Amino acid sequence: MAEDSEQNKSGFKTALVFSMLFAILAAVLVFAYYATFRRPVTTLILVRHAEKVIDPNNPDVDLNADGQDRAQELVRMFGDSGINAIYATQYKRTQETVKPLADRLGLPINQVNAKNTGDLLAQIRAQHSGQTIFVAGHNNTVPEIIAAAGGPQFPNIP
Repeated sequence: MAEDSEQNKSGFKTALVFSMLFAILAAVLVFAYYATFRRPVTTLILVRHAEKVIDPNNPDVDLNADGQDRAQELVRMFGDSGINAIYATQYKRTQETVKPLADRLGLPINQVNAKNTGDLLAQIRAQHSGQTIFVAGHNNTVPEIIAAAGGPQFPNIP
């Protein structure tokens, strides 16, 4: 009988050790899964530049009065939204669209070439992973950026 009792204790200890090892292994696997596959979420806020002055002889025009009002409205809408960086193309209309917001947040306006918006996403991934980024583009560049980020295809914005 003493022998049976010793065997029961030994079997219990073995089961306990294997249970503990299994629990540790499961915890390590769960941690490894989250460490490997869980990536920070980067948020892009994309806008088309505000309303511009119409001048067929000048491709780089300023915002008109309505556009200036809309640029101020962006401050109201996004001034407290946790934006970490602001990007705009080299044109006056996009720069003027984001300037009031950049001033409010104390952020520089990072310039991106309107003809090469593909580099923008690579730059954002490298420098702003897990952050909120505000981008002002054009009727053709905003849909390009959305598509390059894996979003649906949209026609150019009127």
